[in-house]
Amino acid sequence: MGPKKKLELIKRNTAEVLREEKLKSSFGKKQPIVYCGYEPSGDLHIGHYVTILKLKDFEDAGFKVKILLADWHALLNKKGDWIFINEQVENWKKAFKKIGLKNPEVIVGTSFQKKPEYIEDVFSLAANSTLNRGIRSMQSVARDIDHAKVSQIIYPFMQVADMKALNVDAVVSGTEQRKIHMIAVESLKDINYEVPSFVHTSLIPSLKGANAGKMSSSDKGSLISIKDSSEEIKKKISKAYCPEGKENPVLDITKILIFPVFEKLEISRPEKFGGDIIYNSYKDLEKDFLDKKLHPMDLKKVIGEKLSEMFEKIR
Repeated sequence: MGPKKKLELIKRNTAEVLREEKLKSSFGKKQPIVYCGYEPSGDLHIGHYVTILKLKDFEDAGFKVKILLADWHALLNKKGDWIFINEQVENWKKAFKKIGLKNPEVIVGTSFQKKPEYIEDVFSLAANSTLNRGIRSMQSVARDIDHAKVSQIIYPFMQVADMKALNVDAVVSGTEQRKIHMIAVESLKDINYEVPSFVHTSLIPSLKGANAGKMSSSDKGSLISIKDSSEEIKKKISKAYCPEGKENPVLDITKILIFPVFEKLEISRPEKFGGDIIYNSYKDLEKDFLDKKLHPMDLKKVIGEKLSEMFEKIR
């Protein structure tokens, strides 16, 4: 695969790519490294799958994939005690073996974050950052900012130090990590490491639509997780906000998750409603939906089926 094709593959369905020149220069390495970090603090869900698909794009472009199960981060971010977090780490390890990546290296945070050289890097980063910057970046990870703890200010500096410790050329994450990544852009020089490229994926919106924000683990009615049965997934999609002829979260899921996996979509419907139709691109499907040539019920039915199929492999 040539550099142009690699770049197209990595950039598809992304919200933003920072330091694209660094990304392109890494293509010249024998095996460049990309990583994404996850707090093992709950069930793997549809939002995680977006970054996993992007990691697969990197893998197909010749990158070695490193997955950080950030157990210490989860503790600092008040996601549970060590007993709970360690149980989650084991569950996530099993899930990533079935996720579709060829040969990812799954790394637990505390396996390297207790080393003196790592601690020194975290302290160096903290010593060169203002309190205001630390608080602003913390807002990306602390849900209840009015009751945030000092431990949550340490979190962003550890995340920056992780990039050096894992020797990465590229970072994958959702757009909510952007403030932390800007700390990395400004401060990695303080610990003598070249700033990697950052590929930010789009966030899956809440199935409730309108102004409901992104899909999150706190939204039990909207969240689609690895533990949901096929029937539960289909039911949640059937209830999703999906007005005829308008932008909606089901379309977003179709674009970000379904087409990258299945590449085409076959929709079955009675002859009186247009008969069966095959879409070979998201743009064609989107156009028909917005032109009211594809009914929300038909779209929901096939998306519920495809999501169930994707998650069944992991489940």
